[in-house]
Amino acid sequence: MKSLHKTMDNHRFTHAILRYPAPNFASGLTSSNLGPPDYATALRQHAAYCAALQQCGLELEVLEPDLSYPDSTFVEDAAVLTQRSAILTRPGAESRLGEVDAIRPAIARFYGRIFQIEPPGALDGGDVCQAGDHFFIGLSERTNLEGARQLANLLGREGYSSSFIPVRGIPNLLHLKSGLVSLGDRTLVAIPAFAGLPELEGYRIVPVEPQEAYAANCLRLNDAVLLAAGFPRLHASLSALGYPLIPLAMSEFQKMDGGLSCLSLRF
Repeated sequence: MKSLHKTMDNHRFTHAILRYPAPNFASGLTSSNLGPPDYATALRQHAAYCAALQQCGLELEVLEPDLSYPDSTFVEDAAVLTQRSAILTRPGAESRLGEVDAIRPAIARFYGRIFQIEPPGALDGGDVCQAGDHFFIGLSERTNLEGARQLANLLGREGYSSSFIPVRGIPNLLHLKSGLVSLGDRTLVAIPAFAGLPELEGYRIVPVEPQEAYAANCLRLNDAVLLAAGFPRLHASLSALGYPLIPLAMSEFQKMDGGLSCLSLRF
């Protein structure tokens, strides 16, 4: 077992775990109403995503497609990785429960301390936003209060603080990180629905306009920020802050309710 996660902050990474989209990717869960994804295009977009991670200095472990779980390319939902431990989740969609055991061996190659969310808790990794030593945990259709409490308790034992943010009822928002992302340095990218939340007091907020809401799920990797291509206003806002930007086409993953952070587990 390698020990790679002891000295990094939560935006400095050396490794990532990913999974190729399966040929039945289009059979996964979605609420987007954008039409079915094109598999060949999804593979090209995934390859470009992998190349971007490597450009940022990460070594990749890309797992084979898993036909048993069409959503399994969205590996972020199956685990929460910190500098100190790995916490396997319990996805809120029953059809995705098996993804956790499927990815456990890959995580165990790098982490000796592994915990797990237990029933009746439900937790998707996409509802977990780390900002320094604090974790925002979204209460969504996929993450219930029991799952959030279990995660908060496990994080607390590791010295992290946490707070809960309601996500249910916000239109077109599946997970917390679909609308709230940390860029480090107490800077958050946030959609209007999260404006004024007391939990975000003291953070610099980079606002995302409603018509560019999908782009809120950007991804800070070491010195660069990955963001979905085709959203010029957020691109300009992040560029003005001095971040090197890597725009990536994400159309086929957007059709399946997926974003940039969903496609990898970084550590």
